[in-house]
Amino acid sequence: MNTVGHFHSNKPWSGTATRTSDIVNPSTGEVSGKVTLASKDDVDTIVEIAAKALPGWAATPPAKRAAVMFDFRDLLKKNIKELATLLSAEHGKTLPDAMGEIARGIEVVEFASSIPQALKGEYSEQVGSNVDSFSVRQPVGVVAGITPFNFPAMVPLWMYPVAIACGNTFILKPSEKDPSVVLRVAELLAEAGLPEGVFNVVNGDKEAVDALLDHPKVEAVSFVGSTAIGEYIYKRGTSNGKRVQALCGAKNHMVIMPDADMDQVTDALIGSAYGSAGERCMAISVAVPIGEDTADRLIESLAPRIRALKVAPYTDSTSELGPVISKQSFDKIHDYIDQGLEKGANLVVDGRGLKLQGYEGGYFIGGCLFDNVTTDMSIYQEEIFGPVLSVVRGKSYDDAVNMVNDHEYGNGTAIFTRDGDAARDFWSRARIGMVGINVPIPVPVAYHSFGGWKRSLFGDHHIHGMEGVRFYTRLKTMTTRWPSGIRTGAEFNFTSGKDA
Repeated sequence: MNTVGHFHSNKPWSGTATRTSDIVNPSTGEVSGKVTLASKDDVDTIVEIAAKALPGWAATPPAKRAAVMFDFRDLLKKNIKELATLLSAEHGKTLPDAMGEIARGIEVVEFASSIPQALKGEYSEQVGSNVDSFSVRQPVGVVAGITPFNFPAMVPLWMYPVAIACGNTFILKPSEKDPSVVLRVAELLAEAGLPEGVFNVVNGDKEAVDALLDHPKVEAVSFVGSTAIGEYIYKRGTSNGKRVQALCGAKNHMVIMPDADMDQVTDALIGSAYGSAGERCMAISVAVPIGEDTADRLIESLAPRIRALKVAPYTDSTSELGPVISKQSFDKIHDYIDQGLEKGANLVVDGRGLKLQGYEGGYFIGGCLFDNVTTDMSIYQEEIFGPVLSVVRGKSYDDAVNMVNDHEYGNGTAIFTRDGDAARDFWSRARIGMVGINVPIPVPVAYHSFGGWKRSLFGDHHIHGMEGVRFYTRLKTMTTRWPSGIRTGAEFNFTSGKDA
C-alpha cells in the first residue's frame, strides 16, 4: 500500500514521525493508501530548509522567477490528464470537474508569470527640495498555506505561485484526505527549475498546523476551509505576530426574479448546487425565487433535472455527480436532511439510499431538493457541504436582499434577472464579497481576487490577483536626498511637498 510523505529540497521525504492516516477511496469506502502525519520536529526541519532557501530566492530577479512560472504552467498543461486522474481517485469528483479545477489553478500560474509588472513600485520626484521618494514591494519571508480537501489542486495553486513569484519560500500543508496530487505538482515545480527549498510540502493534522502557526520563522499563513478552523488559525497566527488570511465557510444565495429565464436558472442551479457533489465554498445552496408563481415554476423545472442526474464514480465517463469525500461527511449530510424534515421542510427530491452495483461501500448521495425552507432552519443557516439545495420562497425583492445580508456568511451570491436596474441595485446593496449577475458561481478570474465578507473571511486580504501580491509582500518606502552643494540648514520637521 502506497504511503504519501512530505516534500522538500525538490524531492520526497518520509519524515521522522510514525503516525499515519488512511487515504480512503470515497467511491468504495476502502483504504487506498496512507499519509504520514508530520511531527513538530518534521515541521521544524522543513521550515529551516525554507528559511535557508529564502535569501537566494528573494534576491533572484523577478523576471527569472517569472520564467520558472512560465515553464511550470506548460508542465501543468502537459500533465493535466494525469493530475486530474490522480485527484479524482482520492477526492471522487468527476474527471471533467477535476480538469476544470486544475485549469482554474493554471490561470493563477499565468498571473504569477506577470509578476515583474505586479511588483512595480512608485516614484515621486521632488517631494521636497532635492528630495525624491519611491516605494517597492519586498517578500514577506517564509510563508505557509493550509488547504482543504475539496479542491486539492486549485486552492493551493491560488496561493503558492503568487507567493513564490513575489520572492517568498512556501510550505504547503494540504488536506490529509487527498494529498497525492500536491506531491506530483511539487515534482513538476522542481522540473520547471525552482531551486531547492523554495516550495515544500508537509502532510499532517493539527500538530503540523499548530507547529506552523507557532514557528517564529513563518511570517504569514494562508488558509481555506471551514469557519471554525479558520477563526482558530487566524487568532492563533495573529497572536504570534503573523499575517493571516483565512477564507472560510459560506451559504450562497441565488435570487431568482420573476422575469428570469427559467431554463437558464435551472441549468445554473444544476451546475452550481450539485457540481462536485456540492462540496464547494461557492456552491449555491439556497435558491430564493421571488413570488409563489416563480417558486412553483422553479420547482417544476428543477425537480426532474435533479432526479435525472447520473450518480457514478469518476471512472464512469457519463458521471455527473460523484461521492462525497468521507463517511463523516456522508453521515453529516444525512443528519442535516433529517433536521430539515423534522422542521417541516418539503423534501421534493430525496437523493438518499443510493446503492451502486460494485460500489456499495461508497459515499454516494444523489441530489436533494428542499422546498418551503425557512430561515430559522439549520439547513438554511449552516453550511451543509453536500448536494442539498434549499428553496426559500421570497415574498419580495427587498425581502430577498435582506435575507442575503442578514446571513452570517458573505462569500458569494447571485441574481438572475433581465432587469438591469434590479441587477445593479442588488450588487450595490449586497454585503457579500463576490456577486454574480446571471452567473451562478462568480469566482473571479486570476487577475482579480477571491474572498468573502463577514464570517467568510478573517483578515484584510483576499486571495490571488493583486490582493495576493499585497498579502505576500511588504511595502517599503524610501526618501532620498543626495549631496548637491545646496545647504538648507538643520531640519526639525517632516519633509513636506511644500518645502521650498
